[in-house]
Amino acid sequence: METQRRHDIDWLRVIAIGLLLIYHIAIIFQPWAMFIGFIRSDELLEGLWKPMTMLNVWRIPLLFYVSGMGLYFAMRKRNWKQLLMERTKRILLPFVFGFVAITTLHMFIFQKYYNLPLGYYPHAGHLWFLGNIFAYVVLLMPLFFYLKKNEHGRFKKGLSFIMSYGAGPLLISIFFILEALVVKPQPFAMYAQTWHGFFLGLLAFLFGFLFVYSGKTFWQTVLKWRWLYIGVAAILYGIRYLEFATEAPGYLMAIESNCWIFGVFGLGYKYLNRPSKILSYLSQAAYPVYIIHMFVLYAGAMLILPMAIPVFLKFIAITAFTVIMSYLIYEFILRRIAFLRPLFGLKWTSKKFENSKLHSPDIKLE
Repeated sequence: METQRRHDIDWLRVIAIGLLLIYHIAIIFQPWAMFIGFIRSDELLEGLWKPMTMLNVWRIPLLFYVSGMGLYFAMRKRNWKQLLMERTKRILLPFVFGFVAITTLHMFIFQKYYNLPLGYYPHAGHLWFLGNIFAYVVLLMPLFFYLKKNEHGRFKKGLSFIMSYGAGPLLISIFFILEALVVKPQPFAMYAQTWHGFFLGLLAFLFGFLFVYSGKTFWQTVLKWRWLYIGVAAILYGIRYLEFATEAPGYLMAIESNCWIFGVFGLGYKYLNRPSKILSYLSQAAYPVYIIHMFVLYAGAMLILPMAIPVFLKFIAITAFTVIMSYLIYEFILRRIAFLRPLFGLKWTSKKFENSKLHSPDIKLE
């Protein structure tokens, strides 16, 4: 199996989580924020939602694709028992801990902000993504190990042949279209704790694995045709924006989503597939920051929204607060306290060992 580290995939994971932070902060300034459990600003920035509607059809599916790709690399030197144990430690443990101890924190802040009775309410919250990923690992592991065992067989050769054509990657959109037609999501971007989110994520996770499994052909194709994919996606977004008030029929949004993602894969493969110390640090920090960012964001909203400053400055201030405080919590608490590390998806190693490993040129994507 392929062993070369893919720095572009690391970067895409980091970028997607960064976009997630901005997306969640933008929700605070929308009129419907409270309906999904967010603190809401009295002053709104509804104009922020227009660019967000372009992002929201592909940012979460992109993470599912990347997670499937990551599993391919994690299988290189592991049998199924080792893989299941490793994924249990890295995904299930943070999910269970977050369910009972982390997501409750931003609920407490929400209750405090609105002077509601304080109550303990364990829930998946934004960590639903981890629950889905672990379920996909369990469901698809037999298929993936079968494919690994037969990596020189006809299926891989046929898959590589299909992926050599510009229309090859787009063919998988048929499965996403069928999902949208059967499940009928309303709205399309309602992924959290829905059957739509589960089945769409399952498809993206599966095909993310298969894209890497197929070899370099897929990457050469998305590199060559990246601007075509982005152009098609932009046209579909324009139609969605002008004709459907940003919520087009699900089958069109499924195609748009994959076109954005394939274009992003092509751009990443061209410009981001190179090592850097910044990437080494951020790729380690991204997962813990994803876990903690919601209660940090809510704390920033509680402190900043009452201030007598222009609303756009509030948006900037909450963004800065979330980024800085998440970094400080990660760098000086989660990264340095050994027993906390595995609870936030980090390996149980000393900081000295971690630093030496981060800067090793041989580390591979997992």
